[in-house]
Amino acid sequence: QVQTVESGGGLVQDGGSLRLSCAASGWTFSDYVMAWFRQAPGKEREFVATISRDGRAADYAGFVKGRFTIRRDNAKNEGYLQMNSLKPEDTAVYYCAAGFSLAQHAGGYFYWGQGTQVTVSS
Repeated sequence: QVQTVESGGGLVQDGGSLRLSCAASGWTFSDYVMAWFRQAPGKEREFVATISRDGRAADYAGFVKGRFTIRRDNAKNEGYLQMNSLKPEDTAVYYCAAGFSLAQHAGGYFYWGQGTQVTVSS
């Protein structure tokens, strides 16, 4: 079965750090672009970051401001989002997704995980 599972979320204080992980099964991780999106209650799902198949190119949302780093380890079928200097406005459910290009629109991705909750307290 096709499965994408996020982990690593939790509760962190303002200014703290978290590393999110994305584990892929049932699909060949290295064949696809990987991305992270997030969705806060009552808000639209928004783009966070995306990374190319070989990990050599990446794109980030403006609100990242150098705080987040997207990585992937194709040998382990895993992707990561390192988040530093977290702010309360970063609070959301974070989703891992796979697609065919470095798009910033959710419609460009088709393998989605169930999400992991990130809560940043003020």
